[in-house]
Amino acid sequence: MVSLLVSVDAGRSLRRIQERVRGAQLQDAKQLLTNAGRQSFQHVTQGKIHQPLDHFHPRDRRSFPQTSVPPISFLQPSLSVQAAAALAVTSSVSSLSHFQRFFVNEAFCRGPDGPVFLYIGGEGPIFEFDVLAGHHVDMAREHGALLLALEHRFYGDSINPDGLKTENLENLSSKQALVLLPLLADLVAFHQHISQSFNLSQRNTWISFGGSYSGSLSAWFRGQFPHLVFGAVASSAPVKATLDFSAYSDTVGLSLANEAVGGSAKCLDAVKEAFAAVEAALMMGNVSQVASDFGCCQTPKNLDDQIELMQELAGIFMGAVQYNEEGVFMSISDLCEVMTSTNGTCQKAADAYNRLVKLAQVYRSITEEPCLDVSHEKTLKDLMDTSPSPHAGRRSVRQWTYQTCTEFGFFQTCEDTTCPFSGMVTLQFETEVCPTVFGVSRPSLARQIAFTNTYYGGDSPRTHRVLYINGGIDPWKELSVTQDRSGDQVVFIEDTAHCADMRSQRVTDRSSLQTARAEIERHVTEWLKMASQERRKEQK
Repeated sequence: MVSLLVSVDAGRSLRRIQERVRGAQLQDAKQLLTNAGRQSFQHVTQGKIHQPLDHFHPRDRRSFPQTSVPPISFLQPSLSVQAAAALAVTSSVSSLSHFQRFFVNEAFCRGPDGPVFLYIGGEGPIFEFDVLAGHHVDMAREHGALLLALEHRFYGDSINPDGLKTENLENLSSKQALVLLPLLADLVAFHQHISQSFNLSQRNTWISFGGSYSGSLSAWFRGQFPHLVFGAVASSAPVKATLDFSAYSDTVGLSLANEAVGGSAKCLDAVKEAFAAVEAALMMGNVSQVASDFGCCQTPKNLDDQIELMQELAGIFMGAVQYNEEGVFMSISDLCEVMTSTNGTCQKAADAYNRLVKLAQVYRSITEEPCLDVSHEKTLKDLMDTSPSPHAGRRSVRQWTYQTCTEFGFFQTCEDTTCPFSGMVTLQFETEVCPTVFGVSRPSLARQIAFTNTYYGGDSPRTHRVLYINGGIDPWKELSVTQDRSGDQVVFIEDTAHCADMRSQRVTDRSSLQTARAEIERHVTEWLKMASQERRKEQK
């Protein structure tokens, strides 16, 4: 199991590394479960729940996603007969009804009063492995919990055929998932639906889980609806929206200099020198040579394409830091080894440039990319694509970019002098996507981000009994909760990266990560005991 991954369009290279991490971790989960036997899958069922399209306007009868299948569709009919019958009650809904996808795993349920562990989907599809593998699944096995995973509206298979059109994206937001109207929000409606289907009651303690954006949703769900969720685990959760997320690149730089994870000051200096050398080459008009050196698909003759090139190169470092030691790409140690190698013949700046050329070659070899695509026009064209292609159910960049323009910002700029990459990546350039692709004006961005922070509380969220987990080298920690606060607690893992705690334990894990998982388990155990004690008091 792996968290869903937060990223603004900071370059295709970062997205490709994200996709590799997701794919590799899914393969790991498949292999683990294959070794355990097919019985692991026999308890997993996929379902679809009817949801209103707009929770803010109850009279709006539209819902999502449009489909011609029966309203509750189980791909593997392995639910208990009672639960399956209950979930099929809504089968009279017309063929034009709309649904939200979810998975259920009953394998560990020990009785009618057992806990419920809910994994909340984020900016991408959910998979059956989200209820079959991961640290939350390990804890569910220990505590005899019913496991659930709910897909976020407008992602994965929970999309209308025309749902990606800009006029329809207005119903895509975290607030539709968590809106304060009782019994109408996606998560609230799902809670009610599952409770009725499985005959659950107050005796069943719900704990929510999520990582990255879905970690924020986990925390906010607990904050908005504490009567439904007793506790929440929020891994690498950026709960504070911000327009100019320059701190992302700054933290990547600090991580590259962190000796505890294989970085060094020499490495960071080499990175800065390399990007300065590329900028200088472009300014001197050596565009064709730069394109040849870095294996670009196009010659970046205009400024926008040159900035795309800089984003692509920066994304290699961002991916290495954000997913350090995941085993599918270069670690910080590997990357710094390339950037600090010496040949003893060239000038310092030329050395740094050539090392970056070498790193780009390594990246393309690992990701099997024939060339670096640096066309800004193509980037915008891809974001404007609303066609229901065969892969639309797996696509998420357009939807997530829309959410950054209307809710969160998170634009990863490099205008500060502390940024190790190229100062060509400005807020002006990054935010161009909003009016160009979605018609969202630049002046409105700050207002909408401010509203999000007012709505949820920013980095002082109105939550209680939430465990915030962050890695010391993860850039997203800058927007999360990293110190204990009244009602909430934190687990801070000095030498790990983004959502590293969410995987099941591996023999290669750092000792700090093993200790952190034990701490998470302790909190979850305490919450379940606390809930049980509170119920006994109420019964007296």
